Amino acid sequence: MIWKTKPRLGILNDSSKDTIVEHLDIKFSEIGDDYLEATMPVNNKTVQPFRLLHGGASVVLAETLGSVASNIIAATSNQQVVGLEVNANHLKSVKEGQIVTGRVTPVRIGQRIHVWQIEIKNELEDLICSSRLTVVVLG
Repeated sequence: MIWKTKPRLGILNDSSKDTIVEHLDIKFSEIGDDYLEATMPVNNKTVQPFRLLHGGASVVLAETLGSVASNIIAATSNQQVVGLEVNANHLKSVKEGQIVTGRVTPVRIGQRIHVWQIEIKNELEDLICSSRLTVVVLG
């Protein structure tokens, strides 16, 4: 298990109040021994003008999952986690009215650098975005 203390979904969702996470209706949905999942609707808040999931919304979901996972691991009051680099390969489009699910898993968890793999899938379990996030732990 990668978590020092296993996070609780209610607390994670409550911490999203008044943030972009709440604005985009991202909901943490599952916690495993080495992963965290969240869902996001493809709706008027997350689509581009052609009514398909906006790539930037996928990146927000990916960065949210990785950043929250790092914050859980570095859960001491004097540490802060900030992003260094995020990339995303958008592999398949998703039409408005669906829900996508992102899952973050660790690539490497070091003392100061965490690297995360985030896969976002549609309702049919098709991979629609593959993303990698690198964060630095300060403090």
